[in-house]
Amino acid sequence: MQPLAGTKIVTIAFNLPGPAAVGKLHQYGASVVKVEPPAGDPLKLGCPALYNELLGQQQAVALNLKDAADRARLDEHLAVADVLVTSSLPSSLERMNLGWPRLHADFPQLCQVAIVGYPPPDDELTGHDLTYQASVGLVRPPAMPATLLGDMAGAQSAVTETFAVLAERARTGEGIFALVPIASALDFYTLPLRHGMTVEGGYLGGALPNYNLYPTRSGWLAVAALEPQFWARLRELLNLTAGTYDELKAALSARTAAEWEAWAAEHRLPLGEVK
Repeated sequence: MQPLAGTKIVTIAFNLPGPAAVGKLHQYGASVVKVEPPAGDPLKLGCPALYNELLGQQQAVALNLKDAADRARLDEHLAVADVLVTSSLPSSLERMNLGWPRLHADFPQLCQVAIVGYPPPDDELTGHDLTYQASVGLVRPPAMPATLLGDMAGAQSAVTETFAVLAERARTGEGIFALVPIASALDFYTLPLRHGMTVEGGYLGGALPNYNLYPTRSGWLAVAALEPQFWARLRELLNLTAGTYDELKAALSARTAAEWEAWAAEHRLPLGEVK
C-alpha cells in the first residue's frame, strides 16, 4: 500500500526515533527531504547500516539552521511540504523560528509532528532510550536493554500521529500540530507490566507452567501454550500428569530447543527456541 503517495515530508529529526518514523512513512509512499546538520546525523556515525536502511530513497540535505541562507532553504522546502517532523526541545525550535505559532502563521497548510522526551510540563527535560526504559521498570541491571524499545515506541507513535494530523487537516483545511512524548509512548507499550501481568511471578511473568521458559538438552525453549486446547494437547503428547513446571522441565530435557521447535511446528503448538 502507498497511502501517503503524493505527501511531502520534511524532517529535521535525527538520532533514532525521528528517522525510524520517517523511514516508515517513506515506505508508505511519502516523499521525504531529510535535513541533517553539517556534521551529519549521529545515527550514521553510531550505526551506519541502520542509518542506511532507514534512509532508503529519501533526499538527504545538509543545512546549518543557524545560518540565514540555509535557514531560508529550509523554508523553501516547508512551503511545499505537508508535514514537518522534529525531535528538538521546544526552546530549540523557538530559537530556530520553528515554534508552532510562528510555523503555522508562515505555512498554514503545514502540519508538525514534534517528538520530545516527556509530556508537558516536562517537555524541556532531556533523555534517551536508556532513561525512558529505566523509568518504567524495563531495565534489569547490570544488563543493558536488548533493544531500543522507547525510541521505537516513540517512532511508531509519530507514524500514527502523522496519519492523524493529515486526516484532521483534510477535514478542517488547517495544518495541525501533534506532540509525541517518547515516555508517554512507552507507557502504552508497558501497560501489561503496569497492571502486573508480566512482573516476576505474575500471570504471564512465570506463574503458569504453560507460559514459561525451560532449559533443554541444549538451549532454552519458550513455551506459550496459553490457550486450553494447546495446553491440553501438549500435556497429552508429552504424557504429563501433574502439569507442573518441574514435570514439563524434566520432559523437555530430552531434546534440544531447536529439536523441540521443529516438533512443535509439526504439531501446531506455540513453542519456540530462544534465539
